[in-house]
Parts: sequence; C-alpha cells; structure tokens
Amino acid sequence: MPQREPLQDQGIGDLEPGTGQREQFRARVGDIAWTSLCVVLAVWAVLESIGSLNGSARWAYAGVAWILLGAALVTRVSAVRRRSRV
Repeated sequence: MPQREPLQDQGIGDLEPGTGQREQFRARVGDIAWTSLCVVLAVWAVLESIGSLNGSARWAYAGVAWILLGAALVTRVSAVRRRSRV
C-alpha cells in the first residue's frame, strides 16, 4: 500500500492586488473597523445620555454622540448595499 504524503497547509493564499482573496480581506477589515466604530459611538452615546439625565450639562455631548452614531450607521448600511450590488 503506497504511503500518503501529509497535507501541507497552504495558508490564506496570495494577497496580491486584483485577487479575490485580497478583496475579501479588505472587506473583512472594513467590517471590523466599522463595527468597532459603531460600538464605541454607541457606548459613548449611552454613557453621555445617562450623564445628562443625572443633571449634568452633558446633553450637548450626548447629542453629538447620537448624531455621529447615526451617520456611521447610515454610511455602513450604504457601503454594504453598494458592495452587495457589485
């Protein structure tokens, strides 16, 4: 019976410009970055809203945080739609 050679790990493949693997990598990194940004903005907005309810004058910061979170989410949704059309 012939000996089988062990399978060697090929890694993630070539990440050269123009390859599908590179496009998937760029999309994945973008997904992680946008998700991180939205989480940070959401936490900031919630904490500032709680702070403004406690009587401090932080309502302006809470408003800015909610506006930035909304803008980030709209941009994220439009990017996902644009990528799904391509």
